[in-house]
Amino acid sequence: MASLAGKTIVVTGATGGLGLQAALALSAMGARLVLVGRDRARGEGVLARIRQQSPAAAPEAVYADLSRLGEVRQLARTLAEKFDRIDVLLNNAGAIFNIREVTEDGLERTFALNHMGYFLLTSLLWDKLLSSAPARIVNVASEAHRGARLDFADLQTSQRYGGWKAYRRSKLCNMLFTRELASRLSGTGVTANCVHPRFCATGIGGNTTGWYRRGVRLLKRLFAIPTEQGARTLIYAASAPELGDTSGAYFIDCRPATPSPEAQDDQTARRLWRESARIAGLD
Repeated sequence: MASLAGKTIVVTGATGGLGLQAALALSAMGARLVLVGRDRARGEGVLARIRQQSPAAAPEAVYADLSRLGEVRQLARTLAEKFDRIDVLLNNAGAIFNIREVTEDGLERTFALNHMGYFLLTSLLWDKLLSSAPARIVNVASEAHRGARLDFADLQTSQRYGGWKAYRRSKLCNMLFTRELASRLSGTGVTANCVHPRFCATGIGGNTTGWYRRGVRLLKRLFAIPTEQGARTLIYAASAPELGDTSGAYFIDCRPATPSPEAQDDQTARRLWRESARIAGLD
C-alpha cells in the first residue's frame, strides 16, 4: 500500500457503501480524509470509525445534497476556503430512482446527482486542483453505460422514463465527462480517470419503491460482491503510484478496460460538457 501521508482526499458519498470503504482504506494509508455526505449522524459515525482505526488521522466531514446545484456550490466554496490543497477528488455519490423526480433546479434527479454533481463540483474546484498538482480526479462510473446513448433533445429523460434507463445514461455521462475532463487537463499535472466497481452490496436501490426495490434486493443477494472488494478499484485509481501520469483511462478490477464506442465519442463528450456548463450556469 502506498503512503498517502500529507495528502488531502475528498470523497463524496462517503457515509456508506463504496465511499465508506474507500475512505477507511485511504485514511489507513495516511491520507487526510474529507468526507462528503448528506446524513450528519452517519457522517459522525464514519468519523468515529476512522479515528478509532487510524488514531493519527484527522478526518473531517462536510454535508451537502449533491443533487442540488446550490448545495454543490456551497460545498465547493467550503472546500476551497478550508483546505490548502486537494490531492484527490473522488466523485462517488450516486443513486437510482425508479420513479421520475425533479429537483428544485428543475433537473431529473438521476441526472442531477449522478452527473451534474460530478461536473459542477469538479468545475468549481478546478483552480484548487490545479494548484495542488500533481492531483487526481476519480469518477465512479459503471459497466451500465454499455448500450446507453444520450439524447440531447431529452437529457432529462422526460419521455418514456425508466429508472434503469436514466441510470445507464448517467453512467455514460460519467464516462464522457471523464474523457473530456482528461483532455482539458492535459499537461496540468492533474489526471482524470473513471472506474467500475462491479455490482456491489451497497445501499444503491434504497431510493426505489415497490417491486423495483424488492428486485434490487434480490439481485444483491444473488450476485453482489462485498463493498470492500468493489472499493479496491476506487482505492487503486486514487493511490497507485504507477498511475501518476495516467489520465482518461477506465479501470475494472484494477486493470484498464475498454469503454463502449459511445463512451469514446469525443464530439459527444464535448457537447455534453457544453450542455452541462449551460445547465450549471458556467458558460
